[in-house]
Amino acid sequence: MIILKNIFYKCLVSLLFCLTLGLIVFNVTGCKKEDTSLTTIRLGEVTHSAFYAPLYVAMENGYFEEEGIKIDLSLISGANNVTAAVLSGDVEVGFCGPEATIYVYNGGEKDYVKTFAGLTKRDGQFLVAREDIKDFKWDMLNGKEVLAGRVGGMPELNFENGLKNAHVDKSKVNINTSVDFASLTSAFIAGEGDFVNLFEPNATKLVSMGYGHVVASIGEKSGEMPYTAFNAKKSYLENNKDLLKRFTKAIDKGLKYCNENDAKTISSVIIKQFPDTSVNDLVSIVDRYKNADSWLENPTIDEKLFTNLEDIMIDSKQISEYVPFLDLVENLYE
Repeated sequence: MIILKNIFYKCLVSLLFCLTLGLIVFNVTGCKKEDTSLTTIRLGEVTHSAFYAPLYVAMENGYFEEEGIKIDLSLISGANNVTAAVLSGDVEVGFCGPEATIYVYNGGEKDYVKTFAGLTKRDGQFLVAREDIKDFKWDMLNGKEVLAGRVGGMPELNFENGLKNAHVDKSKVNINTSVDFASLTSAFIAGEGDFVNLFEPNATKLVSMGYGHVVASIGEKSGEMPYTAFNAKKSYLENNKDLLKRFTKAIDKGLKYCNENDAKTISSVIIKQFPDTSVNDLVSIVDRYKNADSWLENPTIDEKLFTNLEDIMIDSKQISEYVPFLDLVENLYE
């Protein structure tokens, strides 16, 4: 009996040793793969919206991992704050409107911010009214207060350009720029303004709560330009060009997926990014952006579209002259 117990004990110890060794090998291998094969890029996004579906598809479908990259995503409201985070080194890559890079460049920053890849080609805002207007006309904004976001930001600039293209005198519209971007929804709910410009999913949420009705697309009226793009400090871009080229490849895969698939398919991939949005609402939101032709075909920033952006900025007196395209844009798409 004692001999059997000893044999059993030795077998048990051997088994436990093998299991422990196996777990150690497994854990070390797993940690090694995560720690050494993926390079982390801290990415600061200006807002979290289904407007940026190609980015989230790239994340959820593992396109970044295929390129050896791990994304550490953080929300930084306001394009000015995104570029500030890039300049300070809090994030390596910023995702916001290229107008912010122009402001930094004109401010005399030596190691300024350059754009290397694009995602959207028009404004993603929708004009939300308090009343249900069946046949909306842009001249209905005359004498009305519109919450438009920060002065000089892409949302406000595109709204003004939309007014211009609709032949509406902006001096006849009360354009409220005192409410910061992140507070637009709450300010409108609190009773401020007759109209508000909102990205999704905020526009749909406000409608579902009974506070407003979507009456127009700002992007469709304002036209094409590099609306939201990826940027990095000039020095970081120069020193990490191969890494950012791989980042751009992942974005290209996300763009192709969104341009080739329907809203339902896209929504099923990115639903984890929007836990507070129902699947049906997300499908409607993504479909709205697809119908508005919101996304680029590939991540290239076209010089003509960049000039369109500068035209708007000059027209609104945010800048006085054109900025050299090659100084501010270095396309890494191949």
